[in-house]
Amino acid sequence: MPHATPAVSTRGLSKSHGDTVVLHPLSLDVPQGEVFGFLGHNGAGKTTTIRLLTTLLAPTSGSACVAGHDVTAEPLKLRAAIGYLPENVRLYDRFTARENLLFFARLSGVADPADAVRETLEFLDIAALADRRVGTFSKGMRQRVGLAQAILHDPEVLFLDEPTSGLDPMGVRQLRGMIEKLHGRGMTIFMNTHLLSEVARSCTSIGVLAHGRLVFNDSMQAVADRYDEAGLEELYAGVAAAEVAA
Repeated sequence: MPHATPAVSTRGLSKSHGDTVVLHPLSLDVPQGEVFGFLGHNGAGKTTTIRLLTTLLAPTSGSACVAGHDVTAEPLKLRAAIGYLPENVRLYDRFTARENLLFFARLSGVADPADAVRETLEFLDIAALADRRVGTFSKGMRQRVGLAQAILHDPEVLFLDEPTSGLDPMGVRQLRGMIEKLHGRGMTIFMNTHLLSEVARSCTSIGVLAHGRLVFNDSMQAVADRYDEAGLEELYAGVAAAEVAA
């Protein structure tokens, strides 16, 4: 059963740059405990939405709350309640994975940084990477350390921006397993992606963004009742095409 208060809630949230509307008014509720897949073509406005919800951008109009905190009125409280994994993880290449995570744990005010780092590495099954220098890591290894950094402080909501971008099949599989473990722990996950296969395997609900407009939003169970995985592609293409035609 969903909780009464959504983990993510927006009402008329929009973003413009001059006369260019990047995100049209967005009204959306993501219940607590969901793995929400936010689908859309490149340039649809997915990353802009995440940046608004993580306080990295100020909205042009509308409102949003994440983990019960308003994005404009309570930005510091909101940041303390969320984790964020960008498409391109920024880590210190000359440090080991452990040293990177200890630095970010202290920066986030984690009570016992050493224990938090050890427990997070073990939880994500990446303890073997702990004492290796990050500058030697593959993209997939960097993503896994980035995910560890994002959850060190046990956030209520985790934002993932194209987390599987550039990963090989094994890296995608490993990251998917981590997402499943976090979902099993009850964490709400808001994931931007354009990979339908990952949505079908990992998500419990989806939204489709086309040219800055939300054109579809439903549970994966409702989608499964009408479409198989191949049909999900037809759904995505169909709603996006309808938006273009409109």
